[in-house]
Amino acid sequence: MSSTSITFSQVGIVGTGAMGRGIAQIAAQAGSKVCLFDTNPEAAAAAQKQIEQQWQKLAEKGKIDAAKAAEWSALLQPVTTLNDLSSCDLVIEAIVERLDVKRELFAQLETIVESTAVLVTNTSSLSVTAIAANLKSAHRFAGYHFFNPVPLMKVVEVIAGLKTDAATCERLTQYTREMGHTPVTAQDTPGFIVNHAGRGYGTEALRILNEGVTDIVTIDRILRDQVGFKLGPFELMDLTGLDVSHPVMESIYNQYYQEPRYRPSVIAAQRVAGGVFGRKTSEGFYQYIDGAQQVPEEPPVPVVENMPPVWVSTRAARRAELYQLLKELGATVETGQSPSAQALTLVAPLGFDVTTVAVVERLDPARTVGIDMLVEDAATKRRVLATNPATRTDYRDAAHALFARDGKKVSVIRDSGGFVTQRVVACIVNIASDICQQGICTPKDLETAVTLGLGYPMGPLAMGNRWGPTNVLEVLFNMQTVYGDTRYRPSPWLRRRGAIGLSLMHEEE
Repeated sequence: MSSTSITFSQVGIVGTGAMGRGIAQIAAQAGSKVCLFDTNPEAAAAAQKQIEQQWQKLAEKGKIDAAKAAEWSALLQPVTTLNDLSSCDLVIEAIVERLDVKRELFAQLETIVESTAVLVTNTSSLSVTAIAANLKSAHRFAGYHFFNPVPLMKVVEVIAGLKTDAATCERLTQYTREMGHTPVTAQDTPGFIVNHAGRGYGTEALRILNEGVTDIVTIDRILRDQVGFKLGPFELMDLTGLDVSHPVMESIYNQYYQEPRYRPSVIAAQRVAGGVFGRKTSEGFYQYIDGAQQVPEEPPVPVVENMPPVWVSTRAARRAELYQLLKELGATVETGQSPSAQALTLVAPLGFDVTTVAVVERLDPARTVGIDMLVEDAATKRRVLATNPATRTDYRDAAHALFARDGKKVSVIRDSGGFVTQRVVACIVNIASDICQQGICTPKDLETAVTLGLGYPMGPLAMGNRWGPTNVLEVLFNMQTVYGDTRYRPSPWLRRRGAIGLSLMHEEE
């Protein structure tokens, strides 16, 4: 692609850290001449060298030819002053996340570049409108948020500030495609799309841990095996580093004036204070020895000689499926209106805890065990059971042994409204629904941003549709009853669509 055929022929990059280098790399690959500026001139020259080394590695592996690497290298040029960016028609800032520093930089750039040049910030947490507040030409200023590592993370958020012209965002959207990435457009709100939509995963996992429902490794195993996440929430926080992820949690929570859906955790705050960040410190939620994550073995399946008969609650989710599963596992199933005095009593609530169901249905809590049936059994790699405070050990062990008979893994947790999967999935879907309700982005851009930016197995709205908006709505209503926390109040977007059976991607005309 020649430089004359692209939206921006000359691009300035201010800041040559990993983010700045990555943006510079894909801009040059698109055919733009790229000027690298850093307050430390040696850093700009070093960035040029690092980018060229990346291309050389690609050439050595046969992924590009040497001529292409040389062509791209010729487009990179370190510069020593901001004035050297005067001929750029796009300048991308990728410096420290400080409002005062960014404002000062753009005040200078506005007087240097041509009046037609576009100025953008790569901020991930600051208001685009606030950065542009003192500019005379805020109409040509926007947010342009890339993700690390830039060449591999193919989504870019294009964010309009309060005064940004639509034409500015259209040019950036087109340029994103020319760089081989996928643009999504967002309003200027805390966290934009990706960091906003990601609030449900880690914060709810931390809440489950804080509640003593189960341990770190079990939460990670459940969410990987039942939902299909590549990394459990604690593995992900260890990889990102709590010194990075916890401040983002706090920032979005406070920018939304302490919205309960985004509430951070004291567990993360304590670990940050103690310098326990994750992989980078060799200690986080997991221990790391020579970079290898230390994971305990799965708990052994109990040996049960005499299996009691099993009775299933008449209100159990996926009741017919649960009956079929018990038959396949060789259980003796009772079909009366109430359980016998010896029966293992199974409940499968959505959102309620086992204790509440046992009381409401007048079941003996000592023999009552819950099973999470939000996700159909055939689609999961793990079954999750929950006891209540009165569940006898022998009935707990009987349930564990029974559901492990076919070799599928089983996790047994303490009582929890919504088990683990239900409450995490419901929070993810609910926050995504509210992003749509607020008009921050379209449902389509939301799904694209989350799948590309967070690597979820499916978009959050697709997740809600997959397991039923009505079911997710029931989980939230019942969890709000159990915990009395407005954190779980359903978004109007989800409540209305769930109530009438519409797809969560359905937009009003």
